[in-house]
Amino acid sequence: AEYLTNKVEEKFPETITVTYEKVQDLRYGENPHQKAGFYKKSFAGYSMGNAKQLHGKELSYNNIQDANAALEILKEFKEPTVVAVKHMNPCGVGSGKNINEAWKKAYEADKTSIFGGIVVSNSCITKMVAEDLSKLFLEIIIAPSFEKEALDIITQKKNIRVLQIDMESEILNKMKVTSVMDGALIQEFDEMKVSKDELICVTERKPTDEEIEALIFTWNVVKHVKSNAIVVGKDNQTIGIGAGQMNRVGAAKIALEQGQKKCEGAVLASDAFFPMEDTVELAAKFGITAIIQPGGSIKDTLSIEACNKHGIAMVFTGVRHFKH
Repeated sequence: AEYLTNKVEEKFPETITVTYEKVQDLRYGENPHQKAGFYKKSFAGYSMGNAKQLHGKELSYNNIQDANAALEILKEFKEPTVVAVKHMNPCGVGSGKNINEAWKKAYEADKTSIFGGIVVSNSCITKMVAEDLSKLFLEIIIAPSFEKEALDIITQKKNIRVLQIDMESEILNKMKVTSVMDGALIQEFDEMKVSKDELICVTERKPTDEEIEALIFTWNVVKHVKSNAIVVGKDNQTIGIGAGQMNRVGAAKIALEQGQKKCEGAVLASDAFFPMEDTVELAAKFGITAIIQPGGSIKDTLSIEACNKHGIAMVFTGVRHFKH
C-alpha cells in the first residue's frame, strides 16, 4: 500500500498503512517504568535503522532519540562537521577544514553539557579525536568510519556505544509521523534551506561576507533546536544555544549568557520572528553584530529600528522553523 501510494505521489491518502520491522526490544522507554521497542522500515537509508553497532551496551530508547536528532542536524552540512547532542538538542556544533578542527569547535562550544551526551561526525574519526573522546563520559559515538587506532582507543571503554552509519546513503523517509492519543500527525520533514542570495537585509548596515557565512551556519542549526530557539555563533561554531523556552527573550538570554565574551562580534539566529525589540536590545549588550530571523511580525519595525540604533545588521528569511 505504501509503495503504490508513493507511485501515484499521493502524500496524504484517505488511509495510511505503515509497516515496521522490529530491530530490538528495549530495556525500557524514556523512563524505567515504560516498556519500549525499536522498529524500522523495511528499507532503511540514512537513519538509525541502518546503523551498525561496533561496540558497547545495547542502545536505549533515549539513545536512539538523541542519535536521530543528531543525524537530522548533521545532514545539513557537507563540510567536515561534528554535532554534540544532549536531550535531543544540540549543545555544540562545529564545522572545519577537517574532522580534528570540527571536533575541537563542537567540544569547545559547550564543554559542560556534552557530559553524558552523544557525538556524531560526518567524517572518519581520527586517532587525535578518539584520544579526546576517550577522556569524556559519552553515551554514543557515531561516524561513517573510524581509523583502526581510533577504534582501539575508543573501545577501551567497555560500555560506550560505537556506531557506524553510511552517510552517503539516500534519505528515504520524507514524512515525519508523530503519535497523538488515538491518532497521528503526519507532515513533511523541514528540509527548507536558505541561500545568501535569498536573504533580505532590512537594516541600514549590511552584513559582511563573513557575517553572512555565520548567519547561514547558525540558521542551519537553529531549525533543529526546540522552539523558542536562539543560536549564537561565529566562525562555523555555535557559541550559545537557548532551547525550548516559553518566551523568545528568555531563550536569547540563555544563549548569550552561555557565550559571554565570545558573543562579541558573533551573530544570532532566531527560529521565529521577534514580537518586540527586547531580544535585539539584549543582543546588543553582548556585542552581537548581525541577526537572522524570519520576519513577519506586525512589530518588525521595532526590531529594525533597534538594530539601526546599535549598528546591527539584520536579515529576514521569510521562513519559520518552529520545532515542537
